[in-house]
Amino acid sequence: MAPRVLVVGGGGREHALVRTLLRSPQSPEVLAAPGNAGIAADGVECLPDQDLVSLAGERAVDLVVVGPEAPLVAGLVDGLAAAGTAAFGPSGAAARIEGSKAYAKELMKRCGVPTAAHAVFRDREEAAAHLACASYPAVLKADVLAAGKGVIIAADEREARAALDVFFGERRFGETQVVLEEFLEGEELSLLALCDGERAVPLAPAQDYKRIFDGDEGPNTGGMGSYSPVPGFDVARAREIAAVAHQPIVDELRAQGTPFHGVLYAGLMMTAAGPKVLEYNARFGDPETQAVLPRLRSDLLELLEASTRPGGLAGIEPEWSPDWAVTVVLASRGYPDSSSSGDRISGLDEVEDVEVFHAATARDGADFVTAGGRVLNVTALGSSPGEARDRAYAAVERIDFDGRQVRGDIAARAVDRVEA
Repeated sequence: MAPRVLVVGGGGREHALVRTLLRSPQSPEVLAAPGNAGIAADGVECLPDQDLVSLAGERAVDLVVVGPEAPLVAGLVDGLAAAGTAAFGPSGAAARIEGSKAYAKELMKRCGVPTAAHAVFRDREEAAAHLACASYPAVLKADVLAAGKGVIIAADEREARAALDVFFGERRFGETQVVLEEFLEGEELSLLALCDGERAVPLAPAQDYKRIFDGDEGPNTGGMGSYSPVPGFDVARAREIAAVAHQPIVDELRAQGTPFHGVLYAGLMMTAAGPKVLEYNARFGDPETQAVLPRLRSDLLELLEASTRPGGLAGIEPEWSPDWAVTVVLASRGYPDSSSSGDRISGLDEVEDVEVFHAATARDGADFVTAGGRVLNVTALGSSPGEARDRAYAAVERIDFDGRQVRGDIAARAVDRVEA
């Protein structure tokens, strides 16, 4: 009997997971909760928000794949395990590495993982007293889940004090401590690793673009695009980085009795002194997943199942297409501060030779309409970064909706480095 897999979440990352699982030679039956309009259009049953533990039991699900961070931090995997349902993702205790930036920094320090110097402040007064002697630019982070938007880079003390107003005055991210970090210079790299509680097996490296505007200008977003592979980071180099950035964390959490199963995402800065970890996520990155998974030749379902078992990844090495993948995000008006919904999307039936992953769409009769901030992710493959980039942007130009926002420089640096 074909395995039944439930994918939790409803964004572009989950659409990429669903599509890749549907390609599995195991021919799984894939469900989504809540899914989105694009996932439903692929013929996948999308289930309404409800008690996911009960749902998995009622539908006799063989594996639950948890996409977003919030249910992981809230302990969904623990609840599924108690009910006897296998799940891909870390326990609530292990997912704390994403839920608390301060905890993650303490863990890195204990494990000897290279990272930026930092300080943690519990209130405005404590933080303000430190700002006069801080080095600038400086990075301020909310110590809570913030959908990739809880980071402010302050050029000087004035901007740092304004950031304190955001965190402690407006309480834009709720009740939170603030982590003040040293600003690191270099090239950013996203490296995801599958973990089975004992080892970390790196996936293909990717690079993403957090700022809303070209040239890395404007506020941080959840991510406006990505590409994979990354020049200069082959399989051997990825293993070297994982040995420094991922494996020590896996070893420490196992020693603590909270083994990490699932995906450990390391956001890295490649500095002159070597790789340093900016942050950890406890799940697949978004939009990195949309650029990485289309290149995967191995059976994703087999990899996910192996990650749920202690030591299950022993001897497993994911295989990758030599193609390049470029993902461009189409966002709605106002994003990231707000979003627009209900805008009719045109041109989807005109694109070809790309994958379009729906991130925030809905149906209005026969039409797709916008339903949030990051609306669509367009991913193209090519034998070179330039070819993949040209295909992605050619498709993007055919898709339109009122207020559409798109960065025009995704993967341009890869083209410059590889094809110059």
